[in-house]
Amino acid sequence: MTTALVVDDSHFMRTVISDILENGGVDVVDTAANGKQAVTKVEELDPDVVTMDVEMPEMNGIEAVEAITDRHPTPILMLSALTTEDADATLEAMEKGAVDTFAKPGGTISTELSGHSEELVAAVEDVAAADPMAGYDVQQSAPATSTPAVDTEYVDHPTLLVGASTGGPNVVESILSALPREADFRVLVVQHMPDQFTSRFAKRLDQTSEYDIKEAADGDRISGGEGLVARGDYHMQVSGYSNGRLRVRLDQSERRHSVRPAIDVTMESAAERITNPLVAVVLTGMGTDGADGIRAVKEAGGATFAQDEATSAVFGIPERAIETGCVDEVLPADRLTEAITDSIRRSS
Repeated sequence: MTTALVVDDSHFMRTVISDILENGGVDVVDTAANGKQAVTKVEELDPDVVTMDVEMPEMNGIEAVEAITDRHPTPILMLSALTTEDADATLEAMEKGAVDTFAKPGGTISTELSGHSEELVAAVEDVAAADPMAGYDVQQSAPATSTPAVDTEYVDHPTLLVGASTGGPNVVESILSALPREADFRVLVVQHMPDQFTSRFAKRLDQTSEYDIKEAADGDRISGGEGLVARGDYHMQVSGYSNGRLRVRLDQSERRHSVRPAIDVTMESAAERITNPLVAVVLTGMGTDGADGIRAVKEAGGATFAQDEATSAVFGIPERAIETGCVDEVLPADRLTEAITDSIRRSS
């Protein structure tokens, strides 16, 4: 049975979360009212997973994640309110070592959380199975930007498709931060993440990349050097492509693989409509989303990559894609940008 430590400064929320997890078959070994207590109890009890609040007295969730990752690495699920402040804090916590996030419906004191019991238990079980150190603090091993632009020629109008879930944000950020601007990719990112968080994630990518990245809006068009992050709770389809510019359509059609946005939706539509070179990569995460998309990109003549097991917090998504037989290379997280850029270099 999975064991969990529940951390929240609200006694009400500790009780609600503990009851949900216990009823879902998770053994809550203890609770903590702040980050300082959490760090001590993680070392004492060695739980399989920690649910972590963001704002707490004495030591907040970000500081606690950093201390736990440093002293006793343990999979951590951030439980965050759907606010801009919590979204920023949660992304920082994931940078410090948290594996994934779950949005509290209705705010910090969430009286609506019980209505999402199954999703919370599933998220806790997923994170408990993750390797908290895999993919943490990824530094691309051979940044393509070190190659002088004058010596490098790339194919015209390439498009990069990136799909990720649990444990993905840090890896996505590392890939895009090392992506050379002269490669002139159109970039589409599907990261399984709650609504409200994707706009802040896109902003982080924009700040750390040479590319202009933003959260997708219905009808957006992008050219080389630009990128879109699929908005939470919306599928992102490529609806048009002409002269190196692609257009996207957002919709709330039926979830696929129980998720929205789905990686498959974006990759399949890109494979169908984009006539210039495609590169697709699937990263860490639970589930089967991305396998059909990788197959579609490969059948369209594109290059395909998957993150390897050793650096994936959860190997489900890459593994299912590899099983299709349509992945060109399986690589550690820190070699993906190099492989992506190599795939669009012109032959000399």
